[in-house]
Amino acid sequence: MRDAKILRFEVIDLRFPTSDTLDGSDAMHPDPDYSAAYVRIVTDDPTLEGRGFTFTIGRGTDLCVAAIHLLEPLVIGRTLSSIKADMRSFWRRLTSDSQLRWVGPEKGVVHLATAAVVNGVWDVLAKASDLPLWKYLASMTSEELVASIDFRYITDALTEQEALELLRAQESQKPARMEAIAARGYPAYTTSCGWLGYSDEKIRRLCREAIADGFHHFKVKVGADLQDDIRRVGIVREEIGSTRKLMIDANQRWDVAEAIAWTKALARFDLWWIEEPTSPDDVLGHAAIARAVAPIGVATGEQCQNRVMFKQLLQANAIEFCQIDACRLGGVNEVLAVLLMARKFGVRVCPHAGGVGLCELVNHLVHFEYCAITGSDEGRVCEFVDHLHEHFEDPCIVRGGRYQTPMRAGYASDIKAASLRAFAFPDGSEWQARRAQKAALSGAIA
Repeated sequence: MRDAKILRFEVIDLRFPTSDTLDGSDAMHPDPDYSAAYVRIVTDDPTLEGRGFTFTIGRGTDLCVAAIHLLEPLVIGRTLSSIKADMRSFWRRLTSDSQLRWVGPEKGVVHLATAAVVNGVWDVLAKASDLPLWKYLASMTSEELVASIDFRYITDALTEQEALELLRAQESQKPARMEAIAARGYPAYTTSCGWLGYSDEKIRRLCREAIADGFHHFKVKVGADLQDDIRRVGIVREEIGSTRKLMIDANQRWDVAEAIAWTKALARFDLWWIEEPTSPDDVLGHAAIARAVAPIGVATGEQCQNRVMFKQLLQANAIEFCQIDACRLGGVNEVLAVLLMARKFGVRVCPHAGGVGLCELVNHLVHFEYCAITGSDEGRVCEFVDHLHEHFEDPCIVRGGRYQTPMRAGYASDIKAASLRAFAFPDGSEWQARRAQKAALSGAIA
């Protein structure tokens, strides 16, 4: 691995006006502008830098940018070799700063910033080894992987020794699995046909296009109006037929009793899971919903703020599907902890994606999990949303309803320079043009 010293961060508030077309709209977020707090980790090697980001949906991205700058002094001056030698201490240093912990700890804006920084560091480590991140992780020894994880607060669910045994049991099969996953890819599901703001005609068209593209799993946003949901979910079931899987997603809209009643009202459409039925922090509420709506499974995690919340959801038998998010958790280190806990509890990991770059990141995570932890994609799917991939240097590819294996070195987080210039907020060329257009329209009306 090449070594280098980290010199500085360059952070961009990056926003895309997806609210124009209602891409990403759901019951709690009717007008999202998919965004990211994006960091370039500059080193003293001009050919080597890391890129990391955390996903946001417009206002508030500036807060994440500020929080990333707060973490910068904890990283500047470190060499890649020193970070790699003790990844656990590096991660804990970011999450345990004595003053920043008061505005966390390990949740909220500071933890989103942690994800951006940590993901950027893993990106540059993989690049320095000339490997895609999933393969870089799979090439690490079981001992190295375990040494990257902070087991603080989770040893009542998973000890370091248990994690080591889980990984060691898979070591001999990793080479064959790496070949297998590269040959066929990883199964995906689509949310692109189910946004809440889409017309019935658009939903039908997108369902048919997704079937032609090879998808077998479809998710629909629900939660604003029950009768509207019955109509919309019915349209999707009609279009996809009886053999394909159908899921619904309430994006935390309901109280517990409401979630149970609403899900039962939609159960006629043969649902595979109900996603985020209530507050992401309500572990016991999720458990109650899971008991009441079975055999429909409960899925959650895209706004689960840390490994401790996932631990409790798993311990309480509250979820059948664990939805890690590459940027809500504190980067790769914490994702590893959740993947291993899910493996111990026998819960399938079906990552959340979409947004800006989340599909690119989770593609690496599911490839690694398959190779080093589970060896199975049975009953597992990774979310795919067909938005904004054109802005990435190494965009994810989904073919035949399956994520194709990423082969470029790094964590697939490099956004094109032209896109950064155009969509940087508020002074990127696209945002300047929109302000000028709005001013001209206001002048014409006056």
